[in-house]
Amino acid sequence: MKVIPLHDRVLLKRMEEQEVKKGGIIIPDTAKEKPQEAEVIEVGKGRVTEDGKTIALDVKKGDKVLIGKFSGTEVMVNDVEHIIVREEEILAKIT
Repeated sequence: MKVIPLHDRVLLKRMEEQEVKKGGIIIPDTAKEKPQEAEVIEVGKGRVTEDGKTIALDVKKGDKVLIGKFSGTEVMVNDVEHIIVREEEILAKIT
């Protein structure tokens, strides 16, 4: 199944957080915070203005970005967890 976001939405895949053990304590998966780094998998065509013009997105497929902890909507695509956000929910690009 291929998912193509509409308008100014972006399909992201959260990057796996590296497990860090401090003092021999292992934190269970349910208590871990979701990573804020993600990779852009697919982008929409852009935001449509009131006069009908389309403004292209600043991110493209393959970019690494930072998002808020509770941003977007989680979806399953081919049994892999992804997140769909509006471009305005993306905080920054990672270079």
